[in-house]
Amino acid sequence: MRISEGVEMLQLTARAFDQDIILNPTLVWNNDEAILIDTGMPGQIDQLKEVLNELNMYIEDLKAILLTHQDLDHIGGAADIRKKSNENIIVYAHEFDKLYIEGKLPLIKTNASQMSKEELASVPDEIKYLYKNPPKVDVDIVLKGSQMLLYCEGIEPIFTPGHTPGHVSFYLKKSKTLVAGDALVLANGQLMGPVKQTTLNMDQAVQSLENFLHYDIEHVICYHGGYFQGCPKEAILRIKEHVAEGES
Repeated sequence: MRISEGVEMLQLTARAFDQDIILNPTLVWNNDEAILIDTGMPGQIDQLKEVLNELNMYIEDLKAILLTHQDLDHIGGAADIRKKSNENIIVYAHEFDKLYIEGKLPLIKTNASQMSKEELASVPDEIKYLYKNPPKVDVDIVLKGSQMLLYCEGIEPIFTPGHTPGHVSFYLKKSKTLVAGDALVLANGQLMGPVKQTTLNMDQAVQSLENFLHYDIEHVICYHGGYFQGCPKEAILRIKEHVAEGES
């Protein structure tokens, strides 16, 4: 889906827990470079190639991968993409998620060694395999603090911890687009906060949403749910109010 000039929301279909899910990586490009934000699940490289080919692009055109966080469905394709690019691709991630993405620490939410036999038995075999053999990729450049990435007229990382310790969203300066990662989800056309069941620190995640209020946002891309047109300010205030009411 074309969001604006040089910004495309991709759609990759995955099968998990007996249902089809749609994942929405973001492609950002200009005449000089192409950047991919998040990479889908392991085994989706052929899907990604097809989607890029429809845009007259190739894996080899990608200059960098920006990872929003460590979860399987975001980092899963990164290693395959790097191989297809002849290792000529730069991977970015936040310092707090780096060691998990590189496989030096087990992924927090899908660590099979921390699951009971009953929990593991309830997981489908293909997912269980990924839990026991998680994807990993080396992170070349660590994101920390406030910085502007000089790709495609400016991409600014926004630190939004809570869903994971090193969750990052990205603001595309030229198109005024927020790539939210899992900091926001879209359900029935409505922006919602992160999914509580898969968010490590919900209070911190909701507090992180305030960081978006400092930006002039006209488009929002949610990895789960897709595209929302407009400023998320009203939704963020509603989410915060809802959480506050739940605590009172």
